[in-house]
Amino acid sequence: MTGHIKILNDPVELVPLLITFNNADYKKIYELLNKAWLTEEELGTYAGTSMVTECLSILKKGNLIEEQWRMPKPGEKPTKEYRATYSKFRASFQCSMGDIGDLLHIAISNDESLRTIVDSVEQEILGGTTSISDISRKYGVSPTFIKGLAKRIPGLDLKGQGMVLLDRLH
Repeated sequence: MTGHIKILNDPVELVPLLITFNNADYKKIYELLNKAWLTEEELGTYAGTSMVTECLSILKKGNLIEEQWRMPKPGEKPTKEYRATYSKFRASFQCSMGDIGDLLHIAISNDESLRTIVDSVEQEILGGTTSISDISRKYGVSPTFIKGLAKRIPGLDLKGQGMVLLDRLH
């Protein structure tokens, strides 16, 4: 088990944590990674392969895991292995109740209207609009809401004051 403390200075960083610990399979994967270095294949014995891939994506976006190459046996290919980076948590931020409400909703909701907004945001990015403030203004939501979506959706991420589409997993 690692002894590092995850210090959150931005409420948006809560989203990957809440997603991880609100899903029993993700939580189990995190707990396993908190005990040992494991490959994606090894984690697949505890949960489905697609579940492991999604979970690792969320954990990477939250900077909750570290990775390294496992030295292979002669004649085998190296594989990446993962381990949880943090075993403790501390928050040091202030935000509006509206923003924390949005972030909690984004992290734990199965609301289909979120999917509609995500699809629209992805189209904006494909069309060349990547500014978080421009996208939030267009859809009448806060920049924190847009950042929270980027932390939840595997195909989106933040880069500076903009958003980017990540390579699709499949």
